[in-house]
Amino acid sequence: MFKRLIIIFILLCGIGINIRDAEAGVAEATVIFLLISPGARAGGMGEAFVAVADDATATYWNPAGLAYLQKKELTLMHVNWLPTFRLSDLYYDFISYTNTVEDWGTFGLNVTFLNLGETERRDEMNTDLGTFRTFETAFCGSYGSNVTDKMALGLNVKFIYSHLADRGAGQEKGSGVATNFAIDLGLLYKTVDPLLNHSLNLGANLQNMGPKMAYIDRLQADPIPTNLKFGFAWNLVEDGYNKLTWASDLNKLLVRKHPNGDTDPFYIALFTAWTDEEYFQSKPPYITKEFLYDIIYNTGLEYWYTDMVALRLGYWNDELGKVKPITYGASFKVSTYRFDFSYISAGKGHPLTDTMRLSLTIGL
Repeated sequence: MFKRLIIIFILLCGIGINIRDAEAGVAEATVIFLLISPGARAGGMGEAFVAVADDATATYWNPAGLAYLQKKELTLMHVNWLPTFRLSDLYYDFISYTNTVEDWGTFGLNVTFLNLGETERRDEMNTDLGTFRTFETAFCGSYGSNVTDKMALGLNVKFIYSHLADRGAGQEKGSGVATNFAIDLGLLYKTVDPLLNHSLNLGANLQNMGPKMAYIDRLQADPIPTNLKFGFAWNLVEDGYNKLTWASDLNKLLVRKHPNGDTDPFYIALFTAWTDEEYFQSKPPYITKEFLYDIIYNTGLEYWYTDMVALRLGYWNDELGKVKPITYGASFKVSTYRFDFSYISAGKGHPLTDTMRLSLTIGL
């Protein structure tokens, strides 16, 4: 029981996704599962995919990428989450479907589900009061369309349901359940680089903009993880048989907590999260090491041979979360079926180590 409670606490606080506060400590947003990256393909590239976003997982990575899809597509993924804890009921599921409608653009739908398993309920006298389930899920509707031949915009609308417990603890009035909504805004720009005259994509996705979530009461509401993701995807090699793409993303969590414990609403944190009160009170407002400390850097390579077999290598650097894993991946495509695999090596003892993602993408 104690082990499971510790694991749930770690998950709900968000492993490696921390937010700097003005006292150089850390605080956490709620429903961090919204930042778990779906798709084994992106997982093998170090989770650098915002400027690629060319399959059904674009409903998560960048809804603007939907504008360039030309067919119906379905992606399914199941992951035993944090395998080092060896809990069979700790898993993550993702399903996404896209459909292009002529003269209208591309529509999509995805469902995300994180199961945290069953936990024993005990009172202050250690009396067994049964068990309860903990899980979180989100339903997302997506749309992407071209604005010009080179640029597309996209929108996600999400409904979020978080079930931490079936009732509050002690004298708390809350039910242990919270609901919310959020939106994402995506942009994808396609151009040609002046060096090799090859394709170069620039992408951005402002994720999870929405009000705070309250499990107990509005005075104790927590922000959701508003995140700015932007990056590029550059085709270094592209001929009839070989394609090599280098992709890189930067992620900045836009949540601001003040020394008194208050947090800014998301529409204010979009601006205030870029500064740090402690550092900027004593230093000029220019970019410093501290300013960049909580940005996560992702980079990866993807090599395709004849659109049938792919190999991937990736890395990301999260200084604040102390996560610097190496990722590996591969794909095999048969007819309209693509099988993707990825593996994370995050170092001995890290909860993400040995995480394997398997996903299937089907062209319909």
